[in-house]
Amino acid sequence: MIAENLITESVPTVTPDEIGSKVLTLMEIFRVSHLPVVIGKEYFGVVCDKDIYDAENFDEKIEKYISPILLQPHVHANQHIFEVAGIAVGCGVSIVPVLESDHSYMGAITLTNLAIKLTELFAYNEPGGIIVLELTEINYSLSQISQIIEGNDARIISLYTNKPSPSSKELDVTIKVNVVDLSGIIQTFVRYDYFIKATYMDQSLINNLFDDRYDQFMRYINI
Repeated sequence: MIAENLITESVPTVTPDEIGSKVLTLMEIFRVSHLPVVIGKEYFGVVCDKDIYDAENFDEKIEKYISPILLQPHVHANQHIFEVAGIAVGCGVSIVPVLESDHSYMGAITLTNLAIKLTELFAYNEPGGIIVLELTEINYSLSQISQIIEGNDARIISLYTNKPSPSSKELDVTIKVNVVDLSGIIQTFVRYDYFIKATYMDQSLINNLFDDRYDQFMRYINI
């Protein structure tokens, strides 16, 4: 997914000569706290509701009290959705303006629309189970993880990694597969000495897995 395909058509733009109260009304209607300041196709930056509230004069034009150099968060049309998310979080904005290669304004992406597209990217609506593995970075092997899952007649439909903290040497690998019953996959990961941090599947299947392990253990100690 790239930025130009994420544009939220309903986001209005404002010009520097808009009245503060009108800008605040637009923000309330569209449920954002920032709006792009644009004249024609020329992008100047974003105005924030805090700028207007701090001015304490809602009847003046916003050009009277917005910073001489506006915050100018933006992405270009061909940038990936992950880069859009990075700008949104890094700049703390509720919209991310999208610009052409010549810096002309195309439109804006709201956080709401960005969140919806990110959840689609992670296959939230696909049926399946989720496994979270905890391992060191040096032991992370996507090929082996894939082999284990595919060896159990399943396939990965979503996978992402993250560190519990920036300084951590551990890595959490969250995997969504296209099967609900994870029993076989879990047993194989355990056999390969993977540490399973969490699983998310039908509770009855989890109980059956534990019952099966208990029965195997009892049979072992009775030999």
